[in-house]
Amino acid sequence: MSDPVIMQIRERYSTGRRIRDQQNQQQWDSRDEEAALNGLQSRKHKPEMRAGLLAESSAVILLLGFVCLLWILVLISVQQLISSSSPGHFNALRARKHLEQITSVGPRTVGSPENEITTVNYLLDQIEQIRSESKTGPHFITVDIQRPTGCFSLGGFTISCYDHVTNIAVKLQPKTSAQHFMLANCHFDSVPNSPGASDDAVSCSVMLEVLHSLVNLSMPLKHGVIFLFNGAEETKLQASHGFITQHPWAQQVRAFVNLEAAGVGGKELVFQTGPENPWLVQAYARAAVHPFASVVGQEIFQSGLIPSDTDFRIFRDFGNIPGIDLAFIENGFLYHTKYDTPERIHTNSIQRAGDNILSVLKHLVMSEELADSSKYHHGNMVFFDMLGVTLVVYPAHVGTIINYVVAVATMIYLGTKCILTSRVDQIFLPLCDTSVLMRHMLCAAGRYICELVCAVCVLILSWVFTLLTVLFVALLVKLMGRSMFWYSYFYAAICLYGSAAVGIIVLIHTLAKTQCRSTGRVDLAELFFDVSLLLWCCVLLFLTSHGWCSAYLPMMMVVFPLISKLLLSRHFRARGATLQYSVLYLMGLAIPYIHIMFLIRVIFEVFTPILGRSTSETPPDFIMALLVALATVILSSYFIHFIYLSRSTKWILAVLGSVFTLMFVLVGCGLFFPYSADPSSPRPKRVSVQHITRRFHSLNGSLQSSDSGFCINNQDYTGMQHITPYIPQINDSICTLCQEQLPYYGFPRKSWYLPAPEVSPKAPLEFQLLSRQETEWGTIKMTFEVKGPSHMSLYLHPHAGVSLSSWSFGGGTPGFNLSGKYFVFYSHGLDAAAWNFWFEIQPPKSSDASPDEGWISLAISAHYFSGSDGHSEQLESLLKRFPAWVFPASWISTYHMYRY
Repeated sequence: MSDPVIMQIRERYSTGRRIRDQQNQQQWDSRDEEAALNGLQSRKHKPEMRAGLLAESSAVILLLGFVCLLWILVLISVQQLISSSSPGHFNALRARKHLEQITSVGPRTVGSPENEITTVNYLLDQIEQIRSESKTGPHFITVDIQRPTGCFSLGGFTISCYDHVTNIAVKLQPKTSAQHFMLANCHFDSVPNSPGASDDAVSCSVMLEVLHSLVNLSMPLKHGVIFLFNGAEETKLQASHGFITQHPWAQQVRAFVNLEAAGVGGKELVFQTGPENPWLVQAYARAAVHPFASVVGQEIFQSGLIPSDTDFRIFRDFGNIPGIDLAFIENGFLYHTKYDTPERIHTNSIQRAGDNILSVLKHLVMSEELADSSKYHHGNMVFFDMLGVTLVVYPAHVGTIINYVVAVATMIYLGTKCILTSRVDQIFLPLCDTSVLMRHMLCAAGRYICELVCAVCVLILSWVFTLLTVLFVALLVKLMGRSMFWYSYFYAAICLYGSAAVGIIVLIHTLAKTQCRSTGRVDLAELFFDVSLLLWCCVLLFLTSHGWCSAYLPMMMVVFPLISKLLLSRHFRARGATLQYSVLYLMGLAIPYIHIMFLIRVIFEVFTPILGRSTSETPPDFIMALLVALATVILSSYFIHFIYLSRSTKWILAVLGSVFTLMFVLVGCGLFFPYSADPSSPRPKRVSVQHITRRFHSLNGSLQSSDSGFCINNQDYTGMQHITPYIPQINDSICTLCQEQLPYYGFPRKSWYLPAPEVSPKAPLEFQLLSRQETEWGTIKMTFEVKGPSHMSLYLHPHAGVSLSSWSFGGGTPGFNLSGKYFVFYSHGLDAAAWNFWFEIQPPKSSDASPDEGWISLAISAHYFSGSDGHSEQLESLLKRFPAWVFPASWISTYHMYRY
């Protein structure tokens, strides 16, 4: 290379570097210079100051407008999900009449006449009317009433036993007969003290109308449908177990659709599919009129974060049958309360659910896959809907390929930035030696990597401080006695924890910006965009490598911003952060952000009521604060870009600080009371009240002691602090804990025990030891007989050195239990025989066991949920003293504890 060329290149790059340095210095020192100027100079620079403030306010308005616009779209989509309907054969008005009739009898507990006689007779009458219409059509209906008896393990050390519970099975098939069947399942029983409109009378009403619609089709179905109206779901999923393990029709079932509820009305979410069998999700995607499904919900539910279970588990585990699980999720505050009434379920919501279920069933019974689903068994699906308009579905292995391709593309982009970063352009030495030039290029790339690592540390540090801050605020809220203020005022939590989270993020990045004066704002903005992209890519790789289908979320948060950035890169480098660039940049984020905001809304819709009725030792305020902080971190990831493009953030911090201070003062003053008795939107506090009589027996069976009282169990974190002012007798001085030497002591783990007169049910519990014999292998077998109400609980506690070797509660052999305690839940329908059971114990091999305490403690509780035995004058008098915002679930119980 000739000397003149080298001199020209040197001069060109030196000039460019001087200009860039001057621009950066002017940008960072402008505020200091303005502060030092006199009044005339201040007036002279006033337009520049206005321009700077306008840049800050413009960024705030732009971001707030973007978020608000997307949130409005989310809310509109929710309303469309609820109110939209499509023309079809499903008649929601007729289904509503079924719903009102079923719930008119009140609570329908297993074993009660309301459940076993009144509701069963109504369903049979309606099915008979539908069957009479099918006589001239291409289909016929067969009805079978099943009353199974059995036992099964629910996992852990809980056993569920049942006797003569009720199933109504309806087989719909073409007159040419069918060999393969879909199963549609609902349950018509309810929890005590609740009419159970959403859980699950509305599903039974929908199924009746779907049955009516399918019967009246002119074209014969290719396969059949079994409609199972099961009468014992709230008692540990018993009736579905009786059907799938004992009914002869169960052998013909190839797949199922389970209709459930976790809220009152609204939209029904497909939150669980499979296992595997991707053709089911594809069928739902093709057929559903109003799709609403999320693989994120499936993975959250199956992770155990939601303390609930459905009949889906029974069909999957005991029948080895794939299926679709869907549930109403709106307004979970009223779930399992007296407020779960038909008028809270919109008719259009029934129409939407009916349209979906009818269209999906019609598609499945006409499909080829149902005849031999084993061919389509393997593989999972990625599925998610876009605002309820359409459902995106693709195989998980395709998703894995897409995710890795996106990750590789991201790494290529970042690698290219390493090589072609602007700092390489600034570092040029007029040397012809290629090796020297390469060393300087590698040095420049290394500098970019170091800056990227530092920026990653700053970003992660901001997240850590954000989480610690909101947790500290939640701790202060707890210490002030204002826990669960968000239960009735959800947006108060958003304002309090959200303002703290956003404020910390903005503050830390503002401080970081002031420490990086040697780097231009444009370069910093691009650097932190790269950091967000890198971290989302790492999340993508982690979820994909662990086989999570929800990895599509970070994939979306990589693809759309990356494409937008590539398209706008030249504009950004040439003109900087103009308004046009900012708008186009946000438009590129719209699709992933609106989907994530929709998911965030659903998650809060589900988890807020669950946190409000959680009895965990962990304060729910901590969980709520973490959820808000996590949502803030996710949504802010690509907005940090604007912090470094803004000349100042002092007004943003001032506003956020003011909002936080105001909300903290209002929360501390108790303005946001957690509960509400507002008829239009109640937020009840849940408590359970048992009027219980306890009797403790000695080794020889004689009565050792007894007492009676109200066992009051709190169903959320706040305890009795809000109830004590209304009922002073219920205070922490009567709080009691379960005693370890007595199985459950007749109480839940923590209860308030208020003495009261003894209860005397008309049908008292009858319990006796039928036989006790020593077996040839050295164990002792004891056989018992129990007669009592429809719901009973048995607790077994072998003493130290003693073990249970066998029993009659299904499975034959009890599992090893470190705590040494076993729980058996038992329920029966009408006309059930006495409950007979036995178990064998292995006596201690040494003389460690005390002869005064025996070898095993056995306690049995009888629960009277219905009829005259379910009430007492004293109980009714106590219930009237609770404030209107309390929902007390009440019943009568007796408790007997024996030692053998």
